[in-house]
Amino acid sequence: MDIKTVGIVGAGQMGNGIAHVFALSGYEVKLSDISQEALDRGIATIRKNLDRQVSREKISAEARDDTLARISTTLTLSDIGPSDLIIEAASERETIKVAIFEDLLPHLKPETILTSNTSSISITRLASRTDRPERFMGLHFMNPVPVMKLVELIRGIATDDATYQTLLALVGTLGKTAASAEDFPAFIVNRILLPMINEAVYTLYEGVGNVRSIDTALKLGAAHPMGPLELADFIGLDTCLAIMNVLYDGLADTKYRPCPLLTKYVEAGWLGRKSGRGFYDYRGETPVPTR
Repeated sequence: MDIKTVGIVGAGQMGNGIAHVFALSGYEVKLSDISQEALDRGIATIRKNLDRQVSREKISAEARDDTLARISTTLTLSDIGPSDLIIEAASERETIKVAIFEDLLPHLKPETILTSNTSSISITRLASRTDRPERFMGLHFMNPVPVMKLVELIRGIATDDATYQTLLALVGTLGKTAASAEDFPAFIVNRILLPMINEAVYTLYEGVGNVRSIDTALKLGAAHPMGPLELADFIGLDTCLAIMNVLYDGLADTKYRPCPLLTKYVEAGWLGRKSGRGFYDYRGETPVPTR
């Protein structure tokens, strides 16, 4: 299938990043969210990131302006139904994702491909709630989308080969690299990454080290560009907890049990950078560890 128009559900951190890379690659993008404030923030973020690319001479000012011109926004979910490809990039909660797909179904073209940017939830299960499981896949971009080169492609049990080949080729047009993953909880990246983060939280919880020492140890001792607790704050502690719960429930193995301290931070509303506090406090000029 020749994809020219892309509908994206969710203008948050992932959705606006996905819109950015598609529009920059020449696709017409329609970005949808439930509030005008979220859409305005999403477009402002895209503009800021494009300006940064211009200042670093990665793209021209003309390319920036053309990219912004290719992105339109809507508060009405049905407006994105006629798109060739739809990417759901809403919160990592299955009930929300299912409701979005069910609301979209009456407005889709017969050939429209549906995808989810989920980082952990079963593609087969999501696809089963639609009228086109053969044209449904996981299309998991990494954060921050304009920077990270990887896209995980996840086939559900019913995904046909034409859909897979279409999306495999599509990833290449974005200047990114695809890695194919089987439809198991959290796929490849988060199956490996999130248990490491969870173990870092256990290390903090048990008093083996404080926030600063744990992050310093992994940065200098394992050559990680960002410490695991700093990375958790960047991802969002609510997202980290949601993925760990998917792993724990889906694989029934106690090694995936979320650390109680991670749960406590989420219950407190300390979700990381996006809320101003997590394992670090971001409300001052420089981040300060909270433990």
